[in-house]
Amino acid sequence: MHYKRIFLAFVYAFLGGSLFGEEFGLTPKETYDLKQERGVEVFSLDVRDPVEIQFTGFTDVVDLNIPFLLVDRADWSDDTNTFPMPRNPRFAEEVEAALLERGLDREAMIVTMCRSGSARGEPSAAYLRENGFPNTYFVVHGFQGDVVSEGENEGFRRKNGWQNSGLPWDTGINPEKIYRPGKE
Repeated sequence: MHYKRIFLAFVYAFLGGSLFGEEFGLTPKETYDLKQERGVEVFSLDVRDPVEIQFTGFTDVVDLNIPFLLVDRADWSDDTNTFPMPRNPRFAEEVEAALLERGLDREAMIVTMCRSGSARGEPSAAYLRENGFPNTYFVVHGFQGDVVSEGENEGFRRKNGWQNSGLPWDTGINPEKIYRPGKE
């Protein structure tokens, strides 16, 4: 059934529309299947901060890690009791450079993934669309998925998402794919 949705997404994207209206999300399984079927034609992008990936895991199905938001470890917000996470000012530029390196252009299909899908996955895909990358989608529920609200796994991200869908992932990081600014 998800093959039909993927096919329709391509048809709508080709015609300049969107199957998802304001929502342009793909399930983890749809994303995995797209990468298996279309390979390098689909640019899969992990938009989490690299330190987060270090502690939560990574999938080598992703082509590259380019953070949408970068943790500012030099600052602290007393209001939220967290480090601020401003947008990576070079995000679109870095995505375009990565596409060109792979022989792709701004029309290529891009799929972004964050931890939960909503905090950075969807906003990064919307940002790319607004900045001239019209075929950008995001992984709904992201890498870790949603928090379970009751039962034995209450409070843990054990519901949906990439990790909980039986798709390949590992606790290690591929050093060739992880974001390291200034590393040539």
